[in-house]
Amino acid sequence: MKGWKRYFPIADWGARYSREHFGSDLLAALIVTIMLIPQSLAYALLAGLPAEVGLYASMFPLAAYALFGTSNTLAVGPVAVVSLMTASTISEFAAPGSSAYLQAAILLALLSGCFMLLLGVLRMGFLASFLSHPVIAGFITASGLIIIVSQLKHLLGVTVNGDNVYILITELAAKTPEFHLPTLYFGLGVLVFLLWARSGLKPLLLKIGLSDSIAGLLTRTGPIIGVFATSVLAYQIDAGALGVRLIGEVPSGLPDWKLPELELSLASKLLPAAAMISLIGFVESIAVAQTLAAKRGEKIRPDQELIGLGSANISSAFSGGYPVAGGFARSVVNFDAGAATPAAGLFAAVGIAATALFLTPYLAYLPQATLAATIIVAVLSLLDFSVLKKTWHYNRFDFIAVTITLLGTLVFGVEAGVFCGVIASLILHIYKSSRPHIAVVGKVAGTEHFRNVERHGVVTHPEILSVRVDESLYFANISYFEDRLLALLDERPSVQHVIVLCTAVNEIDLTALEVLEMLNETLYNRGISLNLSEVKGPVMDTLSKTDFPQQLTGKIFLSQHQAVTQLGGYSYTDAETYVI
Repeated sequence: MKGWKRYFPIADWGARYSREHFGSDLLAALIVTIMLIPQSLAYALLAGLPAEVGLYASMFPLAAYALFGTSNTLAVGPVAVVSLMTASTISEFAAPGSSAYLQAAILLALLSGCFMLLLGVLRMGFLASFLSHPVIAGFITASGLIIIVSQLKHLLGVTVNGDNVYILITELAAKTPEFHLPTLYFGLGVLVFLLWARSGLKPLLLKIGLSDSIAGLLTRTGPIIGVFATSVLAYQIDAGALGVRLIGEVPSGLPDWKLPELELSLASKLLPAAAMISLIGFVESIAVAQTLAAKRGEKIRPDQELIGLGSANISSAFSGGYPVAGGFARSVVNFDAGAATPAAGLFAAVGIAATALFLTPYLAYLPQATLAATIIVAVLSLLDFSVLKKTWHYNRFDFIAVTITLLGTLVFGVEAGVFCGVIASLILHIYKSSRPHIAVVGKVAGTEHFRNVERHGVVTHPEILSVRVDESLYFANISYFEDRLLALLDERPSVQHVIVLCTAVNEIDLTALEVLEMLNETLYNRGISLNLSEVKGPVMDTLSKTDFPQQLTGKIFLSQHQAVTQLGGYSYTDAETYVI
């Protein structure tokens, strides 16, 4: 895709839009809208915002993503983790429920959108790779636990504050005498129903003759059933008079489209959090989009996704919303419902707008406990403790990273948790690369292949030490390499030639080169030649700009087999070595 069409995917899929696409998209939009209504209300409350803000954040962002996004099935809107991060960030600057709090949320959406948009235009989608899967898994799992614990106050009808699990649980325990039973009955009833619906509703629908696909889609409407049933019950028994906290009056109508208030001092304070929210939201969204696209053989362009998500967040800010991202559950429902193009998002936006115009009066009797139960059940799918077991058995460094992220998030809060995870990953990566795997290799009999002497039955030459370093040589690991090589030579006094097999060396920086020059001189004084083999072209090009190849006491061989054969007493012509 070339020119301006690259930035407007709608120009591509819109030109191929058909009546069949319309039918599929309309059905998917209807189902996603039904699912999105309770979620958007619940996540707005999780973010500490009025319920209608969740609806606002589910209209124009959907439409904006449909214009600029590359996924046919990603459903953009309020999501649990971003809502939690929003609340954690803004609560430091304003009181929840205040106008200042809402303005800060809107500004946070604007900053997040601009940050994503800038990264997309600069084609920097690769930055998401700096957040490893273990770090993301640990962060999302810990965030899910915080969300679940934070929603218990709504189920129990008490007021507690805190941004980590310890504080929340401590305050809940202190408020035990204040637990409100009527609220608990509402919340617990919806919670049990939604948990049952996840596994028991579909079999029931199949028994009455519905198809597997229809039964699966209807199962996803459990939250809307809970919203409707508890709202009606709350109205019938006047639950508000019993002390049950209700959503209350939700303003009808569409949000005003206006430029957000830009307070520079506040913006500078929110900018780091906006950048973190952007990266987390992008990683979560792109993972969902790529997973669903792969099932259909479709392709996602990460840089354009940044533009699409950035546009969605900017439109959310202009319409009175807060930061948004691609939701996992909604996107899967959109996919299963047969969404063919991003137009499904446009239709869903219309559905949410119709809800804001005509249905909000009926939300006044909705218990907050119902939305808390909805959040808890939705967030359960985010918990993935299996990553601890997987990383423990597969890679201990990944286990350390995921554990630090999980504990850091639980103890210090969401932003600190991500920071801990990223820093831990970088430190562990540097540590691993600073102590590269160095193997003594020998020739596999009857072949020209060389393998680790500790893993294979190989043939070695008593006067030759062949070592393979499985890492680029740079300032952080060259001293370790030198020490390891000299230690191996101390164990082998008969060695006259050292051959460094460089198949895994992609770079030799200046510090490493200087150490190799000193090592070359040290070995020369001990009567040992230093040789290199199988040096990659780019590395060879760099070495050719220096005097190192000429100063080398040995040679730079094209292959390890050639090096061992020649140094071991067989004749090879000089033409078979690198010509510098």
